[in-house]
Amino acid sequence: MKRIFTLLLLAGLCPLFAQQSYYNDVDLTLTGQNLYFALQQKIEYASNSFDYGDNKESMKITDEDPANPNNVLLLYGYDNSGSCTTDRSRNKNNFGGGNCEYNREHTFARSNANPPMGSVNNGSTGIVADPHNIRPSDQQMNNDRGSKKFADGSGHAGNVGSGNWYPGDEWKGDVARIMMYMYTRYGDRCKPSLNGAGPLQSGTDMLQVYLQWNADDPVTDLEDQRNPYLETAYGNRNPFIDNPYLATLIWGGPVAEDRWGMMGTETFLAENISVYPNPTSEIIWVSDNTSFAVETYAIYDFSGRRILFNTFNHSEKKVDVSALKSGIYLLELVAESKKITKKIVVQ
Repeated sequence: MKRIFTLLLLAGLCPLFAQQSYYNDVDLTLTGQNLYFALQQKIEYASNSFDYGDNKESMKITDEDPANPNNVLLLYGYDNSGSCTTDRSRNKNNFGGGNCEYNREHTFARSNANPPMGSVNNGSTGIVADPHNIRPSDQQMNNDRGSKKFADGSGHAGNVGSGNWYPGDEWKGDVARIMMYMYTRYGDRCKPSLNGAGPLQSGTDMLQVYLQWNADDPVTDLEDQRNPYLETAYGNRNPFIDNPYLATLIWGGPVAEDRWGMMGTETFLAENISVYPNPTSEIIWVSDNTSFAVETYAIYDFSGRRILFNTFNHSEKKVDVSALKSGIYLLELVAESKKITKKIVVQ
């Protein structure tokens, strides 16, 4: 056991997730619009026979509740307190349009596309049937959202601002990565501003709020189980689930989770970065006497799951670990296009 643990520590400075072979023919040294077009070309090839009706069965696999294989997780849901509308998890067989049933939510609303995706029936194919855009949702919650544009908020899903919709703290990252996929796959027909509200990232068509959600809300086990199945059943993957950092490379904005270790480290590793006290049970301070000031941090457990992410302010650089269980973690510090990973011990 100690030997395995030591190997994990030695792997701390290596990428935490392997790049999927699906992307072997994509030039991942590209950035900006060049990378956008390369990914667009990659994911445009998908099944032209996968129809809207197929989603009814595929959702039982792609959206299976990791904690209960008899259930699916419902987009926008946040509890199971007795009100069906807010259910987070529901039996797979309770599909339909009635009370306490779930149905198919077009995350990028059909009517918001330009031109609209049009009417839908079980035999419909193409954009209206794209399973990367369709998630199970309680039928009433689905109706409440309707075709409202997404906008920033906090807490549970619901109406925000002037007729907009917040997907909820748990789901905002999922939604952002779906919007990024739809814009990459279908281009101007699914511009982010057609289905979301707020300012654009400078010089691009991507909404700042989606880039922020992509960084703030890491990929979950639920998202991770979607791509392998859909690559086979539908023919492509959502690249922004496989590596949210691709969005940073294309559109900029806050640095998102880099699951493939694409960010350079050589110059940063040579500079003077220290964390203290270590071990600790409360606060870890970061000293960055470097030419590249540390901007963000992330904490990973040894399963490779990112469990904490935040941005430092300029006056003090501290990491609050008081809510973490005792154990050993990896603290990733990021500055511009450079990063370093430190082992930390929480007492």
